[in-house]
Amino acid sequence: MKMNATPVRGTKDFLPLEVEIRDYVREKIETTYKAFGFHKINTPIMEDIERLNKSDGGENLSMIFKLLKRGQKLDLTKENLNEDDLVDSGLRYDLTMPLSRYFANNRQNLTMPFKAIQIDKVFRAERPQKGRFREFYQCDIDIIGDKSVNAEMELIAATTSALDSIGFSDFTVRINDRRILTDMILSAGFDANEVGSVCIIFDKLDKIGMDGVKAELLEKGYGESVVAKFMDIIKDVEGDALSAAEKYCSNKDVVLDLKKVLDFANSISNGKFNAVYDKSLVRGMGYYTGMVFEIVSPKFGSSVAGGGRYDEMIGKFLGESVPAVGFSIGFERITTIMFEEKVSIPTKEKVILICNQDDDMVEVYNKRNELMEKGMIVSVLFRSKKLGKQMDGLISLGYSKACYFDTGDFKELS
Repeated sequence: MKMNATPVRGTKDFLPLEVEIRDYVREKIETTYKAFGFHKINTPIMEDIERLNKSDGGENLSMIFKLLKRGQKLDLTKENLNEDDLVDSGLRYDLTMPLSRYFANNRQNLTMPFKAIQIDKVFRAERPQKGRFREFYQCDIDIIGDKSVNAEMELIAATTSALDSIGFSDFTVRINDRRILTDMILSAGFDANEVGSVCIIFDKLDKIGMDGVKAELLEKGYGESVVAKFMDIIKDVEGDALSAAEKYCSNKDVVLDLKKVLDFANSISNGKFNAVYDKSLVRGMGYYTGMVFEIVSPKFGSSVAGGGRYDEMIGKFLGESVPAVGFSIGFERITTIMFEEKVSIPTKEKVILICNQDDDMVEVYNKRNELMEKGMIVSVLFRSKKLGKQMDGLISLGYSKACYFDTGDFKELS
């Protein structure tokens, strides 16, 4: 009986052309980030389960791939086994908590402010859908050690430049601040310990609308007068949305900083994107402490990048507050769009070197090296009954010319 060759659900095999696009996108993003002075790091894909569970990752904590203890640590004979008896580590669900641990462990060797690039795989046991996998790449940049909004502005500049470098424009940068939203919730009469729950429901606004948010809040058991006042606050757009929100904000500097970032983003956009204040933007991670942002594209039904400030996470390792803010590009969503739209990427000229089976292999490879020195990508193909089919396959991968070894002639391929 043959074994099933289908990849594990939520994972994917990538064909050569898909890999070519993915490598191109990754290289362009990384090159852009490095040009902004960020430095690439690597962290293990596994983290201690206690750290993962205490990382304030919101709903992602329920999607951690947990790893069994190994060897003598795993005692299956113990009575009344629970999860703690079986598990001691898990696969990272994002790159932010690993970066925080990395910084705490290597702080003495890092220059401040520390500007990090992470382009690597993460894992979430969630329901797979378009552009969303259980194993996928994230492209993160973070700035640690800068408490000013200059860090937010630099992240927005680098991320929008990276998207521009791969041909993305006409997108919107949505910006909010968790502190403004918290004050709006408290102004409605909710208790401080209810803010998180209200945020989770409010985060669904795009999907269920105002009526849906109101219904869920009432269903949760919150008082009708409190819910009604919150809905009035959310609907308040007197003057403009940010000016209306400012009325409920206890720290006016938070609003001034948000305006500064919005003005900066729109000033550098050159018409390629726009930045807006969006009071409904929450972001799912519980570790965000201040400004949050997201990039949405009309080409995709959800965001293609997101991030925010998380000034308290590193303190869990060091016992002191360390300012930090990050932005992550949704690599899988971007590459899915590009592949579906059959985006052509710049590459070297690809040539098929056609030879006979009995041609001298040293001379064949000398010819190949000669073509490669001219900047060509060369695939050697020996004449056979399947030559036509093999050439068709290479043409589909972007090979545009054939070079005949015996004559040296070139032929354009259709």
